[in-house]
Amino acid sequence: MTHPPAADSPAGTARATLPEDEREGFDRLAHAVAAARGKALGAVLRGQLPGVEGVRWLRSEGLPPTARAADLTPGQWLSLHATWLRLEDTPHAGVPRRGGGKADSKHGHAPGAQAAPRWF
Repeated sequence: MTHPPAADSPAGTARATLPEDEREGFDRLAHAVAAARGKALGAVLRGQLPGVEGVRWLRSEGLPPTARAADLTPGQWLSLHATWLRLEDTPHAGVPRRGGGKADSKHGHAPGAQAAPRWF
């Protein structure tokens, strides 16, 4: 379970405006973004939004990819959350799809992968 952001922070201010049923998802997003303290948002959002959506979001908010989570205003937190919700069912980088990428017991490799042939 993730803890909600501090009430006096920009993320906490944004969270307070959300309906109760959206707060758990907001907390997960805020935790993932804030947990990468010191990292640029461009890199952090790559793991939270699919493809180039993180860069698109930063550009739409007038933020450089080098901005930090601490730079976000309550309005930007809400905008990021809305984008995250809109793209929630889209495959994300680094997040395995259910049932895909698991080792196959037949040959011990992920589906589609085979061991390199050995030529003696």
